[in-house]
Amino acid sequence: MSYEFERKHRVVVVGGGPGGYEAALTGAQLGAEVTLVERAGVGGSAVITDVVPSKSLISTAEAAIAVRDSDQLGVQFYARTDADKPVRPEVAVNLAAVNRRLLALAHEQSEDMRTTLENAGVRIITGEGRLDGQNAVIVSTARGEEGTDFDRIEADTVVVSVGASPRKLDSAMPDGERILTWTQLYSLQAIPEHLIVVGSGVTGAEFASAYRALGSKVTLISSRDQVLPGEDADAAGVVESVFRRNGMTVLNKSRADTVVRNGESVVVTLADGKTVEGSHCLMAVGSIPNTAGIGLRSAGVQLTESGHIRVNRVARTSIPSIYATGDCTNFMPLASVASMQGRTAIFHALGDAVTPIELRNVAANIFTQPQIATVGFSQKQIEEGVRRGEIYKLPLKVNPRAKMMGITDGFVKLFSSRGSGTVLGGVIVAPNASELVFPLALAVEHRLTVDQVARAFTVYPSLTGSISDAARAMHTVEE
Repeated sequence: MSYEFERKHRVVVVGGGPGGYEAALTGAQLGAEVTLVERAGVGGSAVITDVVPSKSLISTAEAAIAVRDSDQLGVQFYARTDADKPVRPEVAVNLAAVNRRLLALAHEQSEDMRTTLENAGVRIITGEGRLDGQNAVIVSTARGEEGTDFDRIEADTVVVSVGASPRKLDSAMPDGERILTWTQLYSLQAIPEHLIVVGSGVTGAEFASAYRALGSKVTLISSRDQVLPGEDADAAGVVESVFRRNGMTVLNKSRADTVVRNGESVVVTLADGKTVEGSHCLMAVGSIPNTAGIGLRSAGVQLTESGHIRVNRVARTSIPSIYATGDCTNFMPLASVASMQGRTAIFHALGDAVTPIELRNVAANIFTQPQIATVGFSQKQIEEGVRRGEIYKLPLKVNPRAKMMGITDGFVKLFSSRGSGTVLGGVIVAPNASELVFPLALAVEHRLTVDQVARAFTVYPSLTGSISDAARAMHTVEE
């Protein structure tokens, strides 16, 4: 009598960022034999040098703002001199201590993720991975002075999650001391006296906002008419107004040609010949996918001109056995999207039930002060006729809870389908907008109408009451 045993499905994940982590964990939970290859640490750059440390820094900046602006709520801090006279102390930020804390948090998060994978049965290899055809990965691991070991791992499914790196310009090459990428900021030991930020996209705007709150003089150089050019125009206008009111210099329609170090300072030369001098410069001019030299083209995987991996809505590439997730793909570059891609890829590869990702249902947030949260169709798309819809905007300052909290900037904006009243999308500009957008994300995902949203109870007083108020104002009358 002979027995045949079914072999486990073999999954090799190259890169342990949010997408790779979720792919590995999901694969193990579904009974696959999973190997994760990661060169820096579980969590990838999102955890180690990007999302976790940057948002931790922003949380510190928010704390500094809360202390600094507390007198608006009647809370005042005073110290006593030797003559028993009250003196208001300055808010000081120990950046070296802040950076030690946030890097420790990043390391702790990475180790927690590693432990979760190991407990699930995932084999983790520290090394570099590259594809060897369509069903194998070559892993190189360092042996110190003895050289490098190479191992070939066969796979039924390969998931590529190698992320992206800061874009570097020859005319503004980072030196890690005065001219910096966002991954190099955490080595700073003191608050920059004058930080020049080149690039007004999400990364540039977030760090400009944070360092201004921490006490730096900040100049933000934007090549476009307005900061955050890809975002809702009203939302970007509010953020830019707050930037300027808080003392930030914003140079719109200005392009940086060169950035050079001059001793203990940096000089940025603009396209019109003008110069800006500061103590440090952050280059936030986009990112490039880490897809070069890892065997993708030889395996037949299609790439875009920019080097991003082309994937469909289940994260599958042009090769059936190869999937890809995260910033290395041509999908939306968000950690939450990468995680969803990782889960979806494994569900699809292993034949489980799968729902293709719908990008317009993705909620996104920009962690400036105030924050900008968005979901669904944009106002621009509605105005251009992509969808026929109604638009309603409610200033946050009329909300009773906002008044209690001293919030004067921001709004809730809803978009609904003309006729049916189905919620198409929305924008929230507010402190902690990332927490407020979830009801709108649910409404978009489940195609609720504005009347259904309005019928849900909100706490009084609460900032979420503005969502209900806006929905109520868009009430549709059945004909």
